Amino acid sequence: MFQAETSDRLIAAELQAHSAHTTIGRQIIVLQETSSTNDAILRFAHQGAAVSSPPSSLVNQGLVLFAEHQTAGRGQRGNRWESAAGKGLWFSILLRPGIQIDESGRLTIWAIEAVSDVIRTEFFLEPGIKLPNDVRLSGRKVAGVLVEMRAQEKAPHLAVVGIGINVNQSLEDFPPELQSRATSLAMALHRPVDRRQLAVALLRYLDRTYRERFTAEALQS
Repeated sequence: MFQAETSDRLIAAELQAHSAHTTIGRQIIVLQETSSTNDAILRFAHQGAAVSSPPSSLVNQGLVLFAEHQTAGRGQRGNRWESAAGKGLWFSILLRPGIQIDESGRLTIWAIEAVSDVIRTEFFLEPGIKLPNDVRLSGRKVAGVLVEMRAQEKAPHLAVVGIGINVNQSLEDFPPELQSRATSLAMALHRPVDRRQLAVALLRYLDRTYRERFTAEALQS
């Protein structure tokens, strides 16, 4: 079983300190447990909109919510996402990308490409992408993305990009029915991974590539 260092614990203030002057990560929340990070971040977004006066079309843009454990994480087509406590990165990003709801696939492609690129550059592994929303190592799922959009009448549509990455699981951390189909970075590397360092690298890369692909469109909307 892979045991991560104590310093691996996710702390919002420390993660946010690496995200000055960014869009994604300028506000970070870490919950010990929630049902689903996608659901939780929408609750925070609605709270923020309620107290914003006057309301801003970009309120909470770039908010990131991590959970150490999800009790009802979900993937594509309502499938359950197994998220062992403290073993992975389970987080959602609140965005207003300035695209139409039927273009949400662009966000999915952006996110899975970003996760794949960071795995490649940080760990010298060679992940593959299986559409519509999986990242794989040696044919086994290591990460997935779930994008959900909400229509807004007087502002760019709201998008929630949920990302789950298996980081420090051992084989026995997966239920029997998934053990032949799932893997983790630690299993591929044969060593534990510092989740905090990985989170920082991911947020930086996601921020840069999001601004390159979507920010201009959001500002024009």
